[in-house]
Amino acid sequence: MQEYLSDAIVLHGEPNGDLDIRFSLFTKKFGKLTAKAKSARKITSKLRGHLQPGNLVKSRIVEKNGLHVADALKEKQTGLNFADLKVLKDLLIDGEPDLALWSMLTSGQFTWARALRNLGWDPAHAKCDECGSKPIAFNIERQLFFCVKCASALGQKALIYI
Repeated sequence: MQEYLSDAIVLHGEPNGDLDIRFSLFTKKFGKLTAKAKSARKITSKLRGHLQPGNLVKSRIVEKNGLHVADALKEKQTGLNFADLKVLKDLLIDGEPDLALWSMLTSGQFTWARALRNLGWDPAHAKCDECGSKPIAFNIERQLFFCVKCASALGQKALIYI
């Protein structure tokens, strides 16, 4: 049985079965981890209040037949937007720590332009995929940049404005 102890930011939680919740956590030491919290949907769950999206927590995750959240203690609310946290959950790769992104998220200096640069998509050197002009949006699904005109043709779905 392996144990992981680390500070973590709760990115997202989704129901898993009748009473469990599967949480995506961005940890300082281990990157993004997805772990199940047993009975976290019960009203008497000790983890329920601590594992809310946007919380910075001290976590203990145990690996036994998958990853399970054993303990979590809320330190503070990061103030990050829930929609941004869900997008980060989709963009980040499991098990890849990123200390620059971690410090940006915990210090309150999060911007999508800096986050995309850290993740390998630098908006400063990008061009619109359709027309080649200066981009203002990043499409998450296609992982491409778009200008105002081309982004409006795509609609609002899966766009991050930089």
